Amino acid sequence: MPRLSFTPWRTALVFLASGCASARINYSDAAGPRYAGGEAGMVPIVAPATLRVVTFNIEYAIAIDSAIGLLKHDPTLHGADVILLQEMDEPGTRGIAEALGMQYVYYPATVHPVIKRDFGNAILSRWPIVEDEKIVLPHNGWWRKTERAAVAATLQVGNQRIRVYDVHFAMVTEQSPGHRKAQAEAVIADSRRGWDRIIVGGDLNDAGLGELFADSGFVWPTQHELPTRNDWRFDHIFLRGFDLAAGSSAGVVDDVRGASDHKAVWAVVPLDTPQHLAKAR
Repeated sequence: MPRLSFTPWRTALVFLASGCASARINYSDAAGPRYAGGEAGMVPIVAPATLRVVTFNIEYAIAIDSAIGLLKHDPTLHGADVILLQEMDEPGTRGIAEALGMQYVYYPATVHPVIKRDFGNAILSRWPIVEDEKIVLPHNGWWRKTERAAVAATLQVGNQRIRVYDVHFAMVTEQSPGHRKAQAEAVIADSRRGWDRIIVGGDLNDAGLGELFADSGFVWPTQHELPTRNDWRFDHIFLRGFDLAAGSSAGVVDDVRGASDHKAVWAVVPLDTPQHLAKAR
């Protein structure tokens, strides 16, 4: 997204001026394109007491080196177990995963009509990714007809399987609040297919959608954090099935060192005790 201070009418004018042509390619097949690789590293036999989860919209996957430096050296992001990235292409995803020593899965949703490159979400994990899916979301954009998709992955953490969703819903210039709600409902519906522990994170492009996740049984640890895009609280993390009474924390990285027009968001998610999770592999 351009780095401008937006009012709603100005956002619409900038969007329209940049071209109303339909996207050349939407990847409507739920099977792909799919890109995966990387290494989970030395996975310990005993799972940790907590998981550190990060979501970060890296503007058009341009400033990858800056993003790597931030993810490596910011004390609240360093050593993250799960990283959810939006506005990514495959080279940028692979570069970050290799720099951090993580596994990744990436599904583009479309070829973006501005940057002419693949555009989608990626999940990076220090723990094995045992399955993954693309969830094609309803309601393409009004002007460019671009498609949105969520990325889902199941992680093996000790003897637990944790379902993770990376989301990036339509912008205010692309769709109505009702259509963004339908996109969120598609993710929530998928999360009800039988997983006990679920993490959802990403760029909602609509602060009001947080209430929908909360009403659907998710805890919202980032609800009262700082704005993440200008004055808007668009980027969030939601949890279901975790005992947050055991201690949790969340926050926003205010200075992203030029890596994006969004701020990075993090949450520390408590698991059961390490002894309970231990499992030889």
